[in-house]
Amino acid sequence: MSKESFIPVFAHRGASAYALENSFKAFEKALELGADGIELDIQLSKEGIPVVYHDPQLSRLVGINKLVNECTIEELLSFKLGKPWRRLFSTYKIPTLEVVLAWANSQQLPLNIELKSTVLDNKSALIQILHDLTLPVGSHFSSFHYELLEIVKQYKPEYETALIATKKLKWDLLSDYKAIDSVHMHKRYYKPRFLEACVASNKACRFYAIDGNETFLTNPHPAVIGWITDYPDKVIAKQQR
Repeated sequence: MSKESFIPVFAHRGASAYALENSFKAFEKALELGADGIELDIQLSKEGIPVVYHDPQLSRLVGINKLVNECTIEELLSFKLGKPWRRLFSTYKIPTLEVVLAWANSQQLPLNIELKSTVLDNKSALIQILHDLTLPVGSHFSSFHYELLEIVKQYKPEYETALIATKKLKWDLLSDYKAIDSVHMHKRYYKPRFLEACVASNKACRFYAIDGNETFLTNPHPAVIGWITDYPDKVIAKQQR
């Protein structure tokens, strides 16, 4: 495969196989490993300020039984993150979207911004985020929640939007999802039926949970415009063979 035909590799929550997910260290590691972009997750604080964190609950990485949107931004930025036996000495903190955006724009590193469940509860905050937003070229929004992508398209039609596929997705009606440009799918969906549905509805697609061992990486379907992986170095190396 020629370099011109390489499919962009997005580091899932940063290079999360090598550093804590959604942390600056994971983002910097992704850049170091040659990733073409970064996938990250957005939740909202109690005030509606976007932070980069995956779960709606704080239990897994912070160790407290609270929701992200029950906490003020001051509380969220004070928490240490990590696995239970490492958390006490951890230097990992929850980043704000604002800080990550400034870094990504300085590097011109595209972002795949996944809008998570707490955004559903505060759509006016999403509108505010979009109002003066500038993203690196090649950035896009993704979500399991189609209504959030409709808001993105309404306020920022120039940005690509991607619906993350679930079992409930009506593939034969994919053309009716007017507010999306692409579909993000787990690699188990890499099958003719789903790829052809994307082509028929004029939607591109990206696949996640890629680990670098997939045979289709070296001869991808024309509808594929991105891989999302914890191992950007391995996927890049596979495409170079």
